[in-house]
This record gives sequence, structure tokens and C-alpha cells, in this order.
Amino acid sequence: MHQDIEFQYCPVCGGKLVSKTLKPEEPERLVCTKCDFVFYLDPKVVACSIVEMNGRIVLLKRAIDPQKGKWVLPGGYVDRGEEVKAAALREMKEECGLTVRLKELLGLYSYPGRISVVVVYVAEPSGGQLMVGDETAAVGLYSPESIPWNELAFQSTTDALRDYLKKREHRP
Repeated sequence: MHQDIEFQYCPVCGGKLVSKTLKPEEPERLVCTKCDFVFYLDPKVVACSIVEMNGRIVLLKRAIDPQKGKWVLPGGYVDRGEEVKAAALREMKEECGLTVRLKELLGLYSYPGRISVVVVYVAEPSGGQLMVGDETAAVGLYSPESIPWNELAFQSTTDALRDYLKKREHRP
């Protein structure tokens, strides 16, 4: 059976969707029992940025679920047709009021059983004012030594921060 079935009916004809193996080497797919439409459950892309201000990293406390009250990097979902870099810039402005310049791609993070593929950039502030956005309960600036590791919301946040700090140590 297909894990975490979110959809029960075909978006084309309204027929019932059932989980089927179409090719032995692929996961099960949702297929319409009436018109044979294959409903692909594709991953969601998330764009985030690591930004330092005066040697401290910007983290946001989530005001929404999942993981409400935990700390994350500024970021969010990429809209269909939106460039990933543009989403990272938009999310930074929406979530904490900063405009930034993207310097480099830090990494891509994905995990078995998770729908999100997280793209993390390293950015530098170029304007705006640090503030609490509509999905943010608080904004924090953390030195590498004071990052609240046990209060981070997602594995991707932890992994990206570790990768960033490792890379930062090796810069001339």
C-alpha cells in the first residue's frame, strides 16, 4: 500500500485512486481505476538561506506547525514555475524582513520518506531590517557556539548549519 495516501480521487475524472506497482524498480504509484491516469506524488522543493550578521547566524522561531516553537533557517516552499533562487530571496524578505545577496549554494538535503528537498544557499544581507514575519514567532542571532542545537526544527536545518560551520572553519 502507498504510504501516507493524501489523495483518494482522480483529478482528471473523479475515479478512485489505487496504489499500484507499474515498474518493479519504482515505488508504487497512485493510478485511477477509471481512466488509468497516474497521479505522481512529486517532492516539494524548499529554498533556505544561511545569513550572518556581525558574525552571528539568523535563525527564526516557527510560529506555525509543523515544529511550531522550534528554530529554523529563513526559507520556505518554492512555488511552481518560480526560480529556486528567487524563492530564497522572497522567503528571506517575507520571514524576517531582510534583502540578501546569494553568494553560493551550500547544499541539497533530502531524506528517505520525506517529501521535501531542501536547497540551502549562503547569503549576505544587502538591505531591509531584521523583523518578525507572519510565520515567525521570534528572530534570533546566534554565534556558532550558541546555536540551540536541541531546539532546531528539522534535520535539514541541523545538517546545513553543520556543513556551513565546517566550511566556514576552512576559509582563509
